[in-house]
Amino acid sequence: MWEYTEKVMDHFRNPRNVGVIDDADGVGEVGSMACGDALTLYIKVDQQGRIKDAKFQTFGCASAIASSSALTELIKGKTIEEALKITNQDIADYLGGLPEQKMHCSVMGREALLAAIANYKGQSRESLASPLVCECFGVTQEEIERAIRENGLTTREQVTHYTKAGGGCGSCHERIEEILARLKKEVPVVALPAQRRLTNLQKMRLVEETIERQIRPELQKDGGDIELVDVEGNRVMVSLRGVCTGCPSSNITIKGIEQKLKEMVSQDLVVEEVRQ
Repeated sequence: MWEYTEKVMDHFRNPRNVGVIDDADGVGEVGSMACGDALTLYIKVDQQGRIKDAKFQTFGCASAIASSSALTELIKGKTIEEALKITNQDIADYLGGLPEQKMHCSVMGREALLAAIANYKGQSRESLASPLVCECFGVTQEEIERAIRENGLTTREQVTHYTKAGGGCGSCHERIEEILARLKKEVPVVALPAQRRLTNLQKMRLVEETIERQIRPELQKDGGDIELVDVEGNRVMVSLRGVCTGCPSSNITIKGIEQKLKEMVSQDLVVEEVRQ
C-alpha cells in the first residue's frame, strides 16, 4: 500500500479539469507500458500564447490521476514558454511529493505536456527537449550524456549509480548502452575513483532501491523475503522472512545480499541479519 499525501488523495478523489477540449490547439498522448498508465492532455492557447484551458483523460493509478490533475492546474494561465519549464519534480512537489516508485506518473505528465506543446507548435516532441531515456526516473538523454562526459563513465551500472537511469524496469538498458558506445571515444582516459562518495541519504535510498528491485524479487521466487531494518553508516541491517527465516543457509543468503549491495551501492557495506 502506497503512502500518499493528503493533496494526492484530494486530486485523486476530486480530479480537476477532467475531460476533452473539442477544439484543442494542442493534444499530447503518452502511455507507459511499464505500469499500464496512459494520459491524453488537451490545451487551449489564447492569442498571446497563454494556456487558457487544459483538460485531461487518463487511465491509471491514483498517482497518475493526481499527477494529471496537478499538471492541468500548474499550466493553466502560463505562457507556452513558462509551461515548458515545468518539470516532473514540479508536479510531484505540487502534490506534496510522490512515492519514489510512483514518480513515473509525474514524468508521464511532463511528457504529455511536451507532446501537447509540440503538437500546438507543429513540431516534433524531441525538438522541445532532450529525449527521455529512462521513464521510470525521468532521466533524459542530455542528463546521461553529461554524467558520462563529466565522470568518465564506461558502464551501464555506473550510469545507473550516477543518474538512476536504468534502475527501474530496465527497458532503457539498450538505449543507455547505445549512448555509452557513441560517447566512448569522448570519455577521457583517466584513472577514475572506484566509486563516488555517497551522502548518507543517497546511500540509504540506493540500498532500499536495490533491495526492493533486485534482491526481494529473487528471494520471493523461492518463498523467502527480506525486510530492511536500518542503515547505520556502512552497516545494513536486514531481517529475513518466509522460508529464509531460520534457514541453516541463511548466512550464505546474507553474504549474497551483501555482495549485491556492494556491487550496486558501495564496496564498504556490511550486511548483518537481525533476528526478530
